[in-house]
Amino acid sequence: MEITKLFFITYFAAFLGVLPPGLVNMSVAKTCVHRGMRNGVLVAIGASIVVLLQAFVAVLLARYIFSHPVVRNTLLRTGIVIFGILAVYFFIAAKKNKVKEVKIPKHSGRRSFAKGVFVAVINVLPIPYFCALSAAFNITSVNNNGWLEIGLFTLAAASGTFTALYLYVVGFNRIQNEPRNFAKYSNYFMAALMIVLVILTLIRMLYAKT
Repeated sequence: MEITKLFFITYFAAFLGVLPPGLVNMSVAKTCVHRGMRNGVLVAIGASIVVLLQAFVAVLLARYIFSHPVVRNTLLRTGIVIFGILAVYFFIAAKKNKVKEVKIPKHSGRRSFAKGVFVAVINVLPIPYFCALSAAFNITSVNNNGWLEIGLFTLAAASGTFTALYLYVVGFNRIQNEPRNFAKYSNYFMAALMIVLVILTLIRMLYAKT
């Protein structure tokens, strides 16, 4: 029963954590609109695999990170730099953006999967999120059923993430026939989102120091 509770709570925690617009889910949405539903699903799969690994790392590092504020702040500073660079990139891309007829490449599956992996790797915020969740369940021990709990935790995190991303695929696939308006403003939205993430990360750093 406890293991079942662990799986479903982690599943819904990951699901709800991905639902708000963010770097990964908006990348899924953009890919779905520009390259079709299949490529959107591949981005979601690539991102979900990385989340599985991030959740595993989070469990192993939970106690260490929470007992060493320097490590936690380093992760947050890294996030600030990455999000700042991406904000500039998307803003420049939006300025240069010429609305073109969208063509779905026939052999873009591998690139879409790699894109999902990349955006999930640079999105370091799930690590402290899953660290807190794993600490709440106290599953950092590897004794007895420890490895089973860790396995279920990471699987639930990846499954919840993929479910939420798939909802984005289904939703944005409906506007695939009208991609021009989305393409025109998506880069501006992504730039604004990166700025918001920088601000939120700064707030988290300041809050952690108090």
